Amino acid sequence: MKITDLRCAVIGKHPIVRVVTDEGLYGLGEVEYTKTYLKPFVLHFREALIGEDPTDVERVMLKIRQRGSFKPYGAAVSAIEHALWDIAGKAAGVPVYKLLGGKVRDKVRVYNGSIRRKRTGDRPEDYAADVKWMMEQPQNFFMVKQGISFHSNMKDSVDGFHYGVTQKKAGYHGAMDQGVISERGFNHMLDCVIAMKEVLGDKVSLALDCGPGWMLPDAIKFARAVEKYNLMWLEDMLTGDYVPWVNPQAYRELTTSTSTPIHTGEQIYLRHNFKELIETQAVRVIGPDPADIGGIAELKWVAEHAYMHSILMAPHGTANGLLGLGALINVCATLPANYIAFEYPSASDPWWEDLVIGLPKQIVKDSMVDLLEAPGLGLDIDAEAARKYLKEEDAGFFD
Repeated sequence: MKITDLRCAVIGKHPIVRVVTDEGLYGLGEVEYTKTYLKPFVLHFREALIGEDPTDVERVMLKIRQRGSFKPYGAAVSAIEHALWDIAGKAAGVPVYKLLGGKVRDKVRVYNGSIRRKRTGDRPEDYAADVKWMMEQPQNFFMVKQGISFHSNMKDSVDGFHYGVTQKKAGYHGAMDQGVISERGFNHMLDCVIAMKEVLGDKVSLALDCGPGWMLPDAIKFARAVEKYNLMWLEDMLTGDYVPWVNPQAYRELTTSTSTPIHTGEQIYLRHNFKELIETQAVRVIGPDPADIGGIAELKWVAEHAYMHSILMAPHGTANGLLGLGALINVCATLPANYIAFEYPSASDPWWEDLVIGLPKQIVKDSMVDLLEAPGLGLDIDAEAARKYLKEEDAGFFD
């Protein structure tokens, strides 16, 4: 079998990768819908892939893996890797999880970081109302994650929240605010945590997406202040998201200063850049994204290494879409006992549920997702239904 083409179309807001072969099999991969600009970056790998055997996934990846980077530029490589595994599974007639060593679990636990409505504001009562709504959703998620501090609007809406440079709202995803947090800002965050926990109690767990942008002293002080609320984790306080470095030494000082679990990892590309973070036990939880780290095999390697160092695993995935959901289900079915849950992804538009073939009507039941048993990653796109969303330049995407 040989690769004959690499295609990429932005459907809705998602760059969708399609690897085509001379035997009629094809594989699909998906990039987060926040990264529509990556289509040319995907396509520049076309020449490297044509003529290769897609079922030799690792051999193909050796040609392109070094050309990726920290979020967002690992996404193109990652989506191609997903498509290669999709073909390999189809060629073998088995789900991809079988090719990754087989399943550890029959259902995969997920948490809610993406099924949300626009919050009414940034006051404690707004946060309380928001988590109450999340608790009432039919998926019955065991855990919800909320953005606070630099990962929320409170950095703009709370007067005098921090002493750093305040950027004007420009709609640019990934812009970094940073600075020492004021006493007023600190107390506001605590009040929001208290309000949310009063609603959630011990029925639904709470994690906080915090940044990046904190200074280490503030991060230590806050992590200690919320210890009694038994949070699942504090995420990306120091670095994370689109920050192209990790800073494990500062994370280690934060981690060893508190009993509140500290989490990072969604922006990190490749196993090599998790090495120090894991081996120095700089965090308690890591959250690599299979659509950013370099693919599902890369994520599995990192999970196994973390397991040997007693570090927990909660993969990121909020904007990965429904094809991205297939990748997450397959790899997370194979992970060791340090696995907590992955962040359930949403699509850019509600009509995606009408395009994707292979998902049950109710995907999440009691915070669990069933494994996908179809060969490959288990999902496909209804080409005829999707054509109306294609731009003219992508008219041949499904041919």
